[in-house]
Amino acid sequence: MREKALETLRKYAKNEKMIRHCIATGAIMKGLAKELGEDEELWEVLGILHDIDYEIVEGDMEKHGELGAEILEKEGFGFLSDFVRRHNHMKYSDYEKPIEVALQAADSASGLIIACALVKNGKITEVTPKTVKKKFKEKSFAPGSDRNRIKMIEKLMPLERFYEVAIESLKEVKEELGLE
Repeated sequence: MREKALETLRKYAKNEKMIRHCIATGAIMKGLAKELGEDEELWEVLGILHDIDYEIVEGDMEKHGELGAEILEKEGFGFLSDFVRRHNHMKYSDYEKPIEVALQAADSASGLIIACALVKNGKITEVTPKTVKKKFKEKSFAPGSDRNRIKMIEKLMPLERFYEVAIESLKEVKEELGLE
């Protein structure tokens, strides 16, 4: 299912940075599912496809998620459409289901953790939870990473454990992300 999700993503997303963001979010989601005893494949595919419409709607947060849900229905991933629709935090905020909470945190944390790797010469292997914790406090570092969305994960696990899971998960796809 991962390969079909990547193929579908590449059909709609052309920006390599966006594709890497989706792969990273998928990897973190997979790691969180494993940690929480959830469906790893389902969670990873959701992470991969969550921003499938972002380039098409050109960042219009009124349309983001809505079009993504329609695309997923058409492409055979309709079972994920409601999660993709609702992940738009500008329109929704009542996240209670573990998969929704995890997607909010993974979506924002992927950029923060990759930025940490980039300041370490692209070496995700040198990023530690301590590194992420320190950079998390610097609001000017990776400013697009919404710290409040990351903190939502505390409904499911301590923040420190989340960083550990996320870093280990990103190491598994480091080549796809262009990291070492």
